Amino acid sequence: MMTRPLRSVLYIPGSKPRAIEKARGLAVDAIIFDLEDAVSPEEKAAARATLAEELEKGGFGLRLKLVRINGLETDWGADDARAAAGMQADAVLLPKVESTAQLDALARITGEARLWAMMETPRGILNAGEIAAHPLMDGFVMGTNDLVKELGARATPDRLAMLPALGQCLLAARAYGIAAVDGVYNAFKDTEGLAAECRQGRDMGFDGKTLIHPAQVETANAAFGPSEDDLDLARRQIAAYEAAKAEGQGVAVVDGKIVENLHVDTARKLLAQAEAIDAIEKG
Repeated sequence: MMTRPLRSVLYIPGSKPRAIEKARGLAVDAIIFDLEDAVSPEEKAAARATLAEELEKGGFGLRLKLVRINGLETDWGADDARAAAGMQADAVLLPKVESTAQLDALARITGEARLWAMMETPRGILNAGEIAAHPLMDGFVMGTNDLVKELGARATPDRLAMLPALGQCLLAARAYGIAAVDGVYNAFKDTEGLAAECRQGRDMGFDGKTLIHPAQVETANAAFGPSEDDLDLARRQIAAYEAAKAEGQGVAVVDGKIVENLHVDTARKLLAQAEAIDAIEKG
């Protein structure tokens, strides 16, 4: 069974047909079609129609397609939700989720549509576990810009102020088997800074990175995807462990390190991720 990769998750304004068309040819794993921050109030209604038309055309292959709506407390949220429920997308992304009551309210409009949550407020972070456990929830997107503002923190390169919130959401996501995607890196021309933040997110355990510019895609894909060395090691670990099992042993040794069942599980997931990435690139 393939594991859906989420190395690169690119925000695209739902009001811009040319940007949407370009996204069809980008090497991204997922797209967030944005009806919220990227669309001005006077464009909201037209953006819904534009996005519905573009999604109906298809052409996005195996990429995950999320539609970020405005919050239900806004003048546009309910209309966004009704429109998104009828679009050719994989899930609806709700901003500033703080409780399961918000998700229930959204589900009363969108029915059985799968849901994702923007995690970007202190209350949302504190309630991450119950939000992750919602039966329609498929993933978290970290809204680190808003969270920095809400905390009154400073955005430092080490993201020290963010680590507790990032960790809390990651724990909740893993506890309930949903995806977790790291927040954006604002300086889209700073490739080295982006690469460092991607490595931090990867090492923490995030599935990928949300992006604000196509120029960031290659860096995110490289950081969150398996390298050839990773895949080679995974294959050797599996082979060595299977050989050890055949001889009645419970562990194997590869490159001077013990290989147990848990390492083999990780190796198999890595190979499945590589298979899924290959399918997206070919599709």
